[in-house]
Amino acid sequence: MHINLPTWLTLFRVLLLPVMVLVFYWQFPGHNITAATVFLLAAITDWLDGYLARRMNLTSAFGAFLDPVADKLMVAVTLFLLVESHRGGWSGVVMAITAAIIVGREISVSALREWMAEIGMRATVKVAFIGKLKTVMQMVALVVLIVQHEKSAEALRLYHIGEVLLVIAGILTIWSGLYYLRAAWPSLKGDATGHVRSDD
Repeated sequence: MHINLPTWLTLFRVLLLPVMVLVFYWQFPGHNITAATVFLLAAITDWLDGYLARRMNLTSAFGAFLDPVADKLMVAVTLFLLVESHRGGWSGVVMAITAAIIVGREISVSALREWMAEIGMRATVKVAFIGKLKTVMQMVALVVLIVQHEKSAEALRLYHIGEVLLVIAGILTIWSGLYYLRAAWPSLKGDATGHVRSDD
């Protein structure tokens, strides 16, 4: 199997995840900045591999499969790290609920897209602007929270900004999820001929 440049970038993004986890917990001076930089690098490769795939017409079945998996792993792993490091108090509760909403939405929309592809209606739930806006807000919030995850007194204000941005990302997550559900709803409740899919 030939692996093209965009797919190599996607694989590189996956390999950056254990590096970020290691740096996140390794208590050396500036480890939080380093972890945020690794996450940001992964986010940049997310944009770059898609750009190169479109610009150079370098698409592959493996790349199309791996890219969304890498994206969801990157977000989910980072959210788990942040939730684990902020247990207790209202801040921890808000973080856990927001993380559950974001991860739950990703699982639900992935399942929805898989099912729509199965019935030949994949284009109905293609990525919309609201989904892209949600992703940008999510990435910015996560970078801020990684940098400030230790919540030192002087960094608390910026940490709260990260929390607010993540909550906004959670709201956009619900909004975009409902958008995709609405687009797919005619197929979910039955097609024009009245056929409803069932798994026996």
